[in-house]
Formats: sequence, C-alpha cells, structure tokens
Amino acid sequence: MRSGFVTFVGRPNVGKSTLLNQILGEKVSIVSDKVQTTRSQIRGVLNLDEGSGGPAQVVFVDTPGIHKPRTPLGDRLNATASSAVRDVDVVCLLVDATMPIGRGDRFIAQKVPRDAVLVVNKVDRASPEQVLAQLSAASEFGLESYFPVSARTGDGVDDLVKHLVSRLPEGPQYYPEGMTSDQPDAIWVAELVREQLLAVTRDELPHSIATRVTELEWPYIRVEIMVERDSQKGIVIGHKGAVLKEVGSKVRAQLREGAYLELQVVVRKDWQRRPADLDDLGF
Repeated sequence: MRSGFVTFVGRPNVGKSTLLNQILGEKVSIVSDKVQTTRSQIRGVLNLDEGSGGPAQVVFVDTPGIHKPRTPLGDRLNATASSAVRDVDVVCLLVDATMPIGRGDRFIAQKVPRDAVLVVNKVDRASPEQVLAQLSAASEFGLESYFPVSARTGDGVDDLVKHLVSRLPEGPQYYPEGMTSDQPDAIWVAELVREQLLAVTRDELPHSIATRVTELEWPYIRVEIMVERDSQKGIVIGHKGAVLKEVGSKVRAQLREGAYLELQVVVRKDWQRRPADLDDLGF
C-alpha cells in the first residue's frame, strides 16, 4: 500500500481546516473565520481501499495559519506550522482564490520545498477569471503542481487527493482502520467549546480565549474557559448566562447523547504573553 504524511500550510483563513474536513468526510478540525483558530497540528487519517484509489493511508496534518506574530502565542503557533513542513512526504500550500497573492503568501512559499503542491481554494466564491489570474500569479512560486478546489463544496478535491496519493511512497499503515483523527477526546471537546465561543462572541474575543478540559468522566465533562481580563469574563458569560447556555447547547449537540457539560470561566491575566502559561496550556 501507499502511505505517508501530507501537510497543509498557508496564511490564516485560507481554508486549511475546511479542506481537511471535506477530504475526510467528517469534522476533525474546528472552523472559524478568526485568525489563530487552529492552534496545534491536527492529524486526520484517510484510508482508501482498492476501489477508491488505494490501498492507501494518507495522514493529513492541519496547521495554524502563518502570520505576523504580535504575542509569544503567535510566535509559538508560527513555529508549530513551520515545523510541519519538515519530515512529511508532501506539502500543500493553500492560497485564497478571492484574495490577491500577497506578501504573506510569498513568505510562506519561500519556506516550502519546490515539489510542494499549490492549492487555490475557495474557487466557488471566485469568478473563472479570478481563478485563472490567481493560478497565473501563483506560478511565480515555481511549485510542482497546481490545483483549484473548493473546500466548501468539494469541487476539485477528488483530483487533488488522487494526486497526493500518487506522490506517496509504499509504506505501512500508521493508524488503525476506521480511525480518522489522533486527537484525544479531551482536546476535541475543548476545541468544540472554543469554536462555538468564537462563533457566538464574534469579534469581541478574537484571540483571548483558551479552553481545556479539567475533568472528563463520562457523562460528566468540565471545561475551563480562560480569558485575559475581567471585562472579557462578562462577555463570555453573557447576560444572565445567555452566551454560556448557547455555547453549551451547541457543543452538546455534537457530542454523544447524554453528555453533561459544565463550563467554567476564569481570568488568567495576559496568558498569551506569559511563557509559563503557554507551557501550562500546551502551546
């Protein structure tokens, strides 16, 4: 069989997590239009049998968006993304079909190997002329191949996956059949809470939330939500607890039936800027 590792890199909000979820056919990475939504390397596993282009196992690595850091947290997220380029079989550089190729794209393109695959995403939101112009502009990177796709609708994704499989060497099965992600349950639940907080609070708390599970003994799950200031605590709780109630309801809908979810909000001042806090939170 063919097997190996494929990593997605690119600026924030180019659709890396959406593409990973589309390829796997299920949600393994949270999605938001906020910078720093993905904060760690997330592995998604695709198993293909002979009838669907295999036998093959592709381990996809989703990474934080590479950006100009403003805090120690940003520095660590960039380091996490950059490290994912090393020791993998194929690197995919994603760019947005609706946005001009910019300095950030060029910066990342300099860090990927020349045999990387360039993926122009969000073609469903761009005109054919925009897509052609983006492919032409991206040709300056001199990469191995170019694929226009829509992570949202799935257009072009099958062709991309077939090409990636063809690039993999013969190798072992790294993960058991049926496994689609290596994320522990505690990490996944904490990420679901953070995703819904980002969605419900919108622009009020773009980077100031961290979440972690402090107790998990089914069906009881306690999740700690960290903010940096007292004023943010009120935003997360909401009027008469409305925000927490909405977040809890939306998270429980994505968990096994019967889950009891407790959300606790704590203030940890300037946690993004304190190396000790970042260590404690696993960044």
